[in-house]
Amino acid sequence: MRRLAARGAAGDAGEVAAPATDSTDCAQGRSPRPRRLIDLCAIWDPGAFLPAASWESAPGITRRRLNEAETLSSVREAQLERLEAARPRRPGSRERGPVLRMARQQPPPWVHAAVLLCLLCLSGAIEIPMDPSIQNELSQPPTITKQSVKDHIVDPRDNILIECEAKGNPAPSFHWTRNSRYFNIAKDPRVSMRRRSGTLVIDFRSGGRPEEYEGEYQCFARNKYGTALSNRIRLQVSKSPLWPKENLDPVVVQEGAPLTLQCNPPPGLPSPVIFWMSSSMEPITQDKRVSQGHNGDLYFSNVMLQDMQTDYSCNARFHFTHTIQQKNAFTLKVLTNNPYNDSSLRNHPDMYSARGVAERTPSFMYPQGTASSQMVLRGMDLLLECIASGVPTPDIAWYKKGGDLPSDKAKFENFNKALRITNVSEEDSGEYFCLASNKMGSTRHTISVRVKAAPYWLDEPKNLILAPGEDGRLVCRANGNPKPTVQWMINGEPLQSAPPNPNREVAGDTIIFRDTQISSRAVYQCNTSNEHGYLLANAFVSVLDVPPRMLSPRNQLIRVILYNRTRLDCPFFGSPIPTLRWFKNGQGSNLDGGNYHVYENGSLEIKMIRKEDQGIYTCVATNILGKAENQVRLEVKDPTRIFRMPEDQVAKRGTTVQLECRVKHDPSLKLTVSWLKDDEPLYIGNRMKREDDSLTIFGVAERDQGSYTCVASTELDQDLAKAYLTVLADQATPTNHLAALPKGRPDRPRDLELTDLAERSVRLTWIPGDDNNSPITDYVVQFEEDQFQPGVWHDHSKFPGSVNSAVLQLSPYVNYQFRVIAINEVGSSHPSLPSERYRTSGAPPESNPADVKGEGTRKNNMEITWTPMNATSAFGPNLRYIVKWRRRETRESWNNVTVWGSRYVVGQTPVYVPYEIRVQAENDFGKGPEPDTVIGYSGEDYPRAAPTDVKIRVLNSTAISLQWNRVYPDTVQGQLREYRAYYWRESSLLKNLWVSQKRQQASFPGDRPRGVVSRLFPYSNYKLEMVVVNGRGDGPRSETKEFTTPEGVPSAPRRFRVRQPNLETINLEWDHPEHPNGILIGYTLKYLAFNGTKLGKQIVENFSPNQTKFTMQRADPVSRYRFTLSARTQVGSGEAVTEESPAPPNEAYTNNQADIATQGWFIGLMCAIALLVLILLIVCFIKRSRGGKYPVREKKDVPLGPEDPKEEDGSFDYSDEDNKPLQGSQTSLDGTIKQQESDDSLVDYGEGGEGQFNEDGSFIGQYTVKKDKEETEGNESSEATSPVNAIYSLA
Repeated sequence: MRRLAARGAAGDAGEVAAPATDSTDCAQGRSPRPRRLIDLCAIWDPGAFLPAASWESAPGITRRRLNEAETLSSVREAQLERLEAARPRRPGSRERGPVLRMARQQPPPWVHAAVLLCLLCLSGAIEIPMDPSIQNELSQPPTITKQSVKDHIVDPRDNILIECEAKGNPAPSFHWTRNSRYFNIAKDPRVSMRRRSGTLVIDFRSGGRPEEYEGEYQCFARNKYGTALSNRIRLQVSKSPLWPKENLDPVVVQEGAPLTLQCNPPPGLPSPVIFWMSSSMEPITQDKRVSQGHNGDLYFSNVMLQDMQTDYSCNARFHFTHTIQQKNAFTLKVLTNNPYNDSSLRNHPDMYSARGVAERTPSFMYPQGTASSQMVLRGMDLLLECIASGVPTPDIAWYKKGGDLPSDKAKFENFNKALRITNVSEEDSGEYFCLASNKMGSTRHTISVRVKAAPYWLDEPKNLILAPGEDGRLVCRANGNPKPTVQWMINGEPLQSAPPNPNREVAGDTIIFRDTQISSRAVYQCNTSNEHGYLLANAFVSVLDVPPRMLSPRNQLIRVILYNRTRLDCPFFGSPIPTLRWFKNGQGSNLDGGNYHVYENGSLEIKMIRKEDQGIYTCVATNILGKAENQVRLEVKDPTRIFRMPEDQVAKRGTTVQLECRVKHDPSLKLTVSWLKDDEPLYIGNRMKREDDSLTIFGVAERDQGSYTCVASTELDQDLAKAYLTVLADQATPTNHLAALPKGRPDRPRDLELTDLAERSVRLTWIPGDDNNSPITDYVVQFEEDQFQPGVWHDHSKFPGSVNSAVLQLSPYVNYQFRVIAINEVGSSHPSLPSERYRTSGAPPESNPADVKGEGTRKNNMEITWTPMNATSAFGPNLRYIVKWRRRETRESWNNVTVWGSRYVVGQTPVYVPYEIRVQAENDFGKGPEPDTVIGYSGEDYPRAAPTDVKIRVLNSTAISLQWNRVYPDTVQGQLREYRAYYWRESSLLKNLWVSQKRQQASFPGDRPRGVVSRLFPYSNYKLEMVVVNGRGDGPRSETKEFTTPEGVPSAPRRFRVRQPNLETINLEWDHPEHPNGILIGYTLKYLAFNGTKLGKQIVENFSPNQTKFTMQRADPVSRYRFTLSARTQVGSGEAVTEESPAPPNEAYTNNQADIATQGWFIGLMCAIALLVLILLIVCFIKRSRGGKYPVREKKDVPLGPEDPKEEDGSFDYSDEDNKPLQGSQTSLDGTIKQQESDDSLVDYGEGGEGQFNEDGSFIGQYTVKKDKEETEGNESSEATSPVNAIYSLA
């Protein structure tokens, strides 16, 4: 039997539920006593409208702790007292306490109003609810909702549209300025404004030039509470001017020389896209030799003869007009020393030398010179470009001085000729350099990058809604480079020219409002600007004076299932924000604590519904203007249970099966029972009968096999049970015996029950499921809690398969829910349906968080982190952490703060100072044990000193020994990770040898004064610098030291080739070593002959350093040769390279023949064959000796009949007596004996003539039987075995 975990899925929600919202908590970071600012986000919490069924999984519904707000001054308290004393007190009104937020109820109009309120706090703009009853009463200054971009470029072929939309109550009116002067729309018939909008439409269907309307536009939206401004919109008409006509002479250039084909496109708006094609519209193939620069020019690092095969035309594509303009094509004429354009030379390893082009070092075509500068704005892309000429084509590499390129933002383009850094920030400023190098040398170009910034927001002013007498502030903070200036305006006019307001104070980038009144409504503009741009923001100040009102329908009925959790919501609105309290059945005490919990949004949660929780709940919202209340009636219903579940059955085909499903439910709810087959709705056909408590299947067939699920559901909850029906082929009565079936996983346990409820333990009992022919060995009990990880199941304990009841040890203040899994040798069952929930009482924590660390993330802070405690170690509600810290080895007092997360950042700390840290757990029941003290460190800064007195000692040609004076500990400013040596190969002592000057590094971990740098190149000049490294990075560089490595042994000769033009000579060729590592004094060649496993004598040849060829005369045309070649310097011979001569064409056959002839098995086989032939010859000789005499058949007395043809032609049958035909043998039609097998006879060996015999009948002549007789008689010769036949049969 199987019970599915779906019971109560709808019961949590009750009958009334509003749609869930998925948004961030808009109360994040707000004070529970916001006496200065009224935050309408408090009116609506996105969690408040979640149905209770979604409560456990909804994000952001956990208990929150908000930062403490600023306390009011004594003057402010006096103002509040005067304000409250001046208002009439209503019965039941209360003083303002902690701000509670409204709860939930169902559909429009209040749902939409509250959703908009929450969206309001997410976007930072306070909005009025869309409930018509509130919308028509509350005023709102204008707010710009849509506008065109600042740089508005339009297509001259279309009508011009400049957008400006705004909202407010009452609806705003609009007007425009053009070039800072009033733009009278009524005087221009082409210009109109859309209805209920400020959007301008300029129509050119009746004529006119769009260029006449270019300028700077600004939109003003106004109602009686203020004026909002749009950005200054610069209107420009797109332009795509024609390319000037010009005659281009052919470009004459020497092969190998650099070339730039200039494009110079006409200036368009926006700038056109440039690309190069031939006059036949074929794209120009680009590579690292030929490429297009960012300015549109086409650059040839070196011109080759094949570049003449096409012409080159620059094309410009204009975005708005969708047109492409083509410049007259360039024609190239390449002067060359080798006029034949041999295509095979393109893949030649030294293509330029093959064509007679002189090689030369790189030089920069763009930018020119050795240094340049570039300015870029923050947030834009930085594009650096270096295009170089040279033969061979140079490679480009990019570096940043004093650091690495930002790997997450940097990418290379145009065959490494361009470096693009996206989303530039101030950290990207500095000096970059590109290095162009080929085998002839290298050159570099330094680009100094300065990052400026148009203004960007640090604190953008937000709309401010206050209650009368409240204080507030508008903050407008922006940054930029250079520092932007801030200008305040009110309703579009400079603040300086506005009438003075004693309740308003301007302090730079902040406007402070004190004791605001209804007359303080206005729209303020903050304009911050520098030479690179500006930012304009509107923020209105609105003063609301609204008594509390309820937003949900009155007297709602909510029905919930027993033992489930539910929540009662009560959405409300008011200004100042009202306080919400709950009462039950008119009782005078406020509901909070125990089984009840009131959340900050005002929702009332009942943790576990019991029968006594049924009743009428009243929510009362109160502020200084009055109060409002609403009622919710709660009804508690019994859960739906399947107490007689269908069982797994095995039935034979044609029989009848009945599956039971008996249900217990609340009689006031309508019950519906349905069936599923294989998790799909079951079609009830003629062979099935569905009753209230069973399903009957008549005449079971194979297609009826499968799982059957009974679903019992009401409008609040449902229960499911599953059984499996197996159909056998032959007919028999249904049976429940499964012994003959194969083993399977056990069925899930069922009917979990909790008893013996105690503070720290509970007894769990269950009914085992069917073991499916494999005994249950273990039970695993799992639990789930709904506070920290709702929906996640954890293993609690494991019990033997012989028990079905166990006492579980529990942790305090955990809302447990259990399930059981059965295990046998086949596997695990499905989990049982979950048990009822049981919450243990709370207690102070018995442990503290683990893995407490203190590390700096910046040079002036320390981040304290720890692993948060889970639900089973929280032991109570509102788990929080008391974080304490102080500097180590000082007597200063402990600093402390209470944190609800898992990290806290201590600011304004000295650089890399040790701190003592303690983190203690605390909940509403008390504090945990005294925590251990952990040592942490504040952030590190870059080291301030470099290693001094660096000494270098050359160990050998590839290694040096370093020694230095260590830096003082106080200059490290962090944890000393290592000393690091940066070194690079400046040049080789060999003339005209190009070397890579790429910087390399060697690390020496720890605080040590010496180290060894290895893997250097011999015979080279090096430079070296030392730094000290901490967790932040490198310190300053030491004085640059120079050293020279001595001569070493060379690397192996390159491209060692062995060729055999004929059988008499072998030619050897090689190239000089890639790394000579010194002055070459010659080459040593060692070679020897070999044939199979035989080796000849080794011969040694020495050659001069300039010789790279050698011809050897073969002494043996069959043997192969093995050659070993190495180069020599004064130090000795270097790495050798070995090659073998090619194998002769017939060598494989000769080797195989020689190898087989020497094998023992082959010799033995040949001997056996020879012996067998000898035996056969002996047998043949013996047989022929025995067959020399043949008995002659005497003539019978009876005369021969005419049927005997042998008598007539005088022939006789000289057959052996043993070869006479047997009696009863079949004769032919002519009376002769038919031969059965061989036609072989000694007659075949006769050469003609008649046979002759002596007196005893022995053979003295040749056989006389003719060949024609053999042909006529076919196979009719005697079956006698002749000597020859005997030999052939043996063979």
